[in-house]
Amino acid sequence: MRFGIFGGPSRTTGDDARAYGEFIDMTVEAEQLGFFGVYLVEHHFTGRGQLSASLMLLAHLAARTSTIRLGAAVVVVPWHNPLMLAEQAGMVDVLSNGRLDLGLGRGYRDYEFSGFGIDIDTGQARFEEAMTVLRRAWRDTERFSHDGQYWHFNDVQVDPRPVQQPHPPLWMGAGSPESIKRAADEGFKLYLDQVGLIDQQIERARWYREAREASEATGGAPYSPRDVILTRSLRVARDAADREGLVERQMEALTVLAESTRPPSEGGRNLFYSPPEARRETVEGASIIGTPDECIERLKRLEAGGIEQVAFAGVTAEQMRLFAKEVMPAFA
Repeated sequence: MRFGIFGGPSRTTGDDARAYGEFIDMTVEAEQLGFFGVYLVEHHFTGRGQLSASLMLLAHLAARTSTIRLGAAVVVVPWHNPLMLAEQAGMVDVLSNGRLDLGLGRGYRDYEFSGFGIDIDTGQARFEEAMTVLRRAWRDTERFSHDGQYWHFNDVQVDPRPVQQPHPPLWMGAGSPESIKRAADEGFKLYLDQVGLIDQQIERARWYREAREASEATGGAPYSPRDVILTRSLRVARDAADREGLVERQMEALTVLAESTRPPSEGGRNLFYSPPEARRETVEGASIIGTPDECIERLKRLEAGGIEQVAFAGVTAEQMRLFAKEVMPAFA
């Protein structure tokens, strides 16, 4: 089993430069501690300093690291010119010598779409058309044209070519049986969210594995447990008293997430992150939380269920170091 970092810089002081500097330093240290990857989100207009330009930060991290995987989780495709996205992803892959994991998604926050002047109801169609352009841009070595509903390109060719051919590994976040099967059928690797209970996520990983194995029978790529990354919050407690404080802080973190995904005019509430009355249950059932022995037991359950990669959301440098010292050796 191996472990990564998920999310991005967290501005808690109002100082973006400090938050980004601390996150960059933490990523460099994560590589030294043996973490396998860092996976960055993309969000806009929150007022909370959430990361908005993930590929730019990954390009910087490429220069500061040498082995850690550099992941987008995810770039929201409908907001981007697909040719520019193909070029930028290719550049990150070149600068990192083939370490990019490119997560791509449709997006779900209404106010982000409206902020860009894009109808959210067109998100799926925009995503599908952009994927057609992206795959062709990476695949074709000759110049090509595209005349679609949303994008029109004439006599173009994309540079630089990615180190990983024909393109970096493509990832998608999914949770329902239908979306997981679609991801598998279309050749995407799978991100699983941070709030699904452990048994739910084991079941979702099984759905994906079975869909990939069925796809393999008709010519698709073979399945590997490294094709799934599960996101979890991480809260390692030093003792019982410390544990309760960590539970409270994780409940507060879920509240912030819920409020970040809906505008204030709608009450700032997204039940995906669990209703307020169920927050403690979500924290206890989904997080890697507790003493080191508790954390090891929860991770062993996931490992027994076929999940071999976990990326931790909202982790601090102190928590990362404590995890590396007290928990990681159990999975060496």
